[in-house]
Amino acid sequence: MDFREGEIIAIDKPYGVSSFGALAHIRYLCSRKWGRKVKMGHAGTLDPLATGVLILCTGKMTKRIEEFQHHTKEYVATLQLGATTPSFDMEHEIDATFPTSHITREGIEQALAAFVGDVMQVPPVFSACNVNGKRAYALSRKGKEVELAPKQVRIDEIELVSFGIEKKQLTLRIVCGKGTYIRALARDLGRALQSGAYLTALRRTRVGDIRVEDCHDYDQFGAWLDQQEMTKAE
Repeated sequence: MDFREGEIIAIDKPYGVSSFGALAHIRYLCSRKWGRKVKMGHAGTLDPLATGVLILCTGKMTKRIEEFQHHTKEYVATLQLGATTPSFDMEHEIDATFPTSHITREGIEQALAAFVGDVMQVPPVFSACNVNGKRAYALSRKGKEVELAPKQVRIDEIELVSFGIEKKQLTLRIVCGKGTYIRALARDLGRALQSGAYLTALRRTRVGDIRVEDCHDYDQFGAWLDQQEMTKAE
């Protein structure tokens, strides 16, 4: 491995770890192995409560980060209908509940059809969007009101994988482009169903041609790295 010329490292980010935290851990292991600090960046943030494909680039390969960010991504998302949280995932407690008795599988599929294609989406206020030089989530956590403008995103496919009518939980497979927030999709789908929704699980299963099955296990990466031959740091 040659960290200066550049390596592309795909890891399966675990639950509860931020993308930056995952990067810092892998960079530490690589720097220890190489003998000096490794230049490294990630190509697309995953929320701490999300898991799956996180692409890390080292050295000269960091020039490809923007390229990877524009690659098509695939997610598997589990949604709870009938309630919302401020972040539209499980980072926060439920703040409102809504009726669900009128929701059917057919109604969900009809509602989902409106979200396929080029759509305007308002990012969640608990997101990394920049607001006057500050992150939206940082302002929101301080109790400040945040208004974010809608952005055009591309959603190529949405498949309703399953729908549990008793618990009103559903699983979606989503293929989309850069900048799509699955939490915002959950929010908007809940509203389209005249109810509410939030994410209970999110897994990024693919970025471009890199699938989660191809990724390194985060916890086993150090052991794998120890077995690799390394170009010496100068």
